[in-house]
Amino acid sequence: MEQKKDLLFSTPIESLGDWTFDDKVAEVFPDMIQRSVPGYSNIISMIGMLATRFVTANTHVYDLGCSLGAATLSIRRNIKQDNCMIYAIDNSTAMVERCQKHISAYKAATPVEVICADINSITMQNASMVVLNFTLQFLTPDARQQVLNKIYQALNPNGILVLSEKFSFEDNMVNDLLFDMHYDFKRANGYSELEISQKRSMLENVMITDSIETHKTRLINAGFKHINTWFQCFNFGSIIAIKK
Repeated sequence: MEQKKDLLFSTPIESLGDWTFDDKVAEVFPDMIQRSVPGYSNIISMIGMLATRFVTANTHVYDLGCSLGAATLSIRRNIKQDNCMIYAIDNSTAMVERCQKHISAYKAATPVEVICADINSITMQNASMVVLNFTLQFLTPDARQQVLNKIYQALNPNGILVLSEKFSFEDNMVNDLLFDMHYDFKRANGYSELEISQKRSMLENVMITDSIETHKTRLINAGFKHINTWFQCFNFGSIIAIKK
């Protein structure tokens, strides 16, 4: 499918407002995410590798905040077991509509149900794998523990949660360095100072980042005992939590 270049913030916007995953964002999202999130392609491909190891027969997989379905497709390509079901869930109608088209374009044995819903309100069960790929950061801080608790309860023994996020850091010097390096990454990928500034302004009220330590504490409180950061590039990374 044709990938449209992200030019959403290339000219001054009089009233920015808060960030939403609307039709305009969904249209350019593949280009936006590749140019904005360091290591994104690696995380997606390695989620597929984890699916090979952890998805078991007769179980469910949940991609929570699936956007256009990149993680879902990676998982689907790598499932080796029979009678599995993937649920790809997002609360953006624009994202869900495009996700369904992407899923339908690639035939595979494992079925996928794409659902437009708030992940706070869904029911999960019999899960061998759950993915929160840059999703938790868009929930209110109060809702994050509740979602992780629900995931832990839904996972079968030996099931895995993959939690990818933009991190903040408790050491201010390290925090400033890694955030600045992220902006250098975006500049190197062709974003102007105007684009970087306008997008940052729109996100600041709706994307609240946490430290790795905060994420690990929440996961421990949910019940997980096997937790570690398995990927990091600048201030972006991914944590695995395995239920035993």
